[in-house]
Amino acid sequence: MSIRTGNDEYTYEVVEGWGMSSDTGIDGTFDVAGVGVDSKGHVYLFNRGDRPVIVLDRNGEFIRSWGDKRTFPNAHAVTIGPDDSIWLTDTFDHTVRKCTPEGKALLTLGTSGQPAKPMSGIPFCRCTHVAIHPLTGELFVSDGYGNASVHKYTPDGRLLYSWGAPGNRPGQFNLPHNICTDRDGYVYVADRENQRVQIFTPNGKLEDIWTGMARPCGMYIDARGSQACYIGELSSAWWCQNIKELWEICNQPACGPRISIYALDGTLKANLLDNAQGDAPNQMIAPHGIAVDSAGDIYVGEVSITAGLWFPRKDTIRPPRTVLKLAKVKPPVVAN
Repeated sequence: MSIRTGNDEYTYEVVEGWGMSSDTGIDGTFDVAGVGVDSKGHVYLFNRGDRPVIVLDRNGEFIRSWGDKRTFPNAHAVTIGPDDSIWLTDTFDHTVRKCTPEGKALLTLGTSGQPAKPMSGIPFCRCTHVAIHPLTGELFVSDGYGNASVHKYTPDGRLLYSWGAPGNRPGQFNLPHNICTDRDGYVYVADRENQRVQIFTPNGKLEDIWTGMARPCGMYIDARGSQACYIGELSSAWWCQNIKELWEICNQPACGPRISIYALDGTLKANLLDNAQGDAPNQMIAPHGIAVDSAGDIYVGEVSITAGLWFPRKDTIRPPRTVLKLAKVKPPVVAN
């Protein structure tokens, strides 16, 4: 029987084994860090294997792959542009690259392999993700592991200005890990280690802060219909993963990992797979990238290999899941 999760209009079924096979190249030996879905329903898995971009159809069948480890030494996030351009953010290369769906590079932000001075506020030092203003085409880049900033660019890659500084006060960041825009161009930043999402105007003015979440990591705003924000949260008990006695106490439901769905006014609509960290079919290890297709199905990339450096279970015989599909369950039709 399929595993269901969520509630009411946000109910989903786990699609067991989606995309994970030797035919697709997703075999559980490397992390899938970023996920994106284009207008054709093709799913782009930005991963840390030898072919960093693997493209599947919505059924999980292989279409193509491209890229190499020299260009993308540490894949982190993917954003699909309105023209189906592929924007790839790499934390070790310190760049954002705009590519065609077939892998031809069109534009590069940052200088390959040359980071800015850490916490200087100058782009980039281990940048994490890019978002696109849907009306103007302006670009917003979260610069998180070595900086605490958001940088705004023109569509052709000219830096306009930056905002943010290290800290936990409003407008400051402690690892801005993911960034999205809604259909009006407001900018949402997953401020991961502050365990919150901060919302800004396109000009960097702070408008709102959402709290009550566990280490928001992946984030996606579905701007269709009533709009919703999908957040992949990591475990808040990560610090004791290698201490068995503490882990058994702290690794509890409601502490992550999970997928949370919010209305854009900050109202929590649903929690998915909120069953503590683990490798059971109804659990998650480390949701890192997330995207939603036109049918409402959710795709999640998990950095389970990285998390496995600390994860205490070593007795499993199957490879860890690094990509997950949650199929939206359509409500029953009520006869008149």
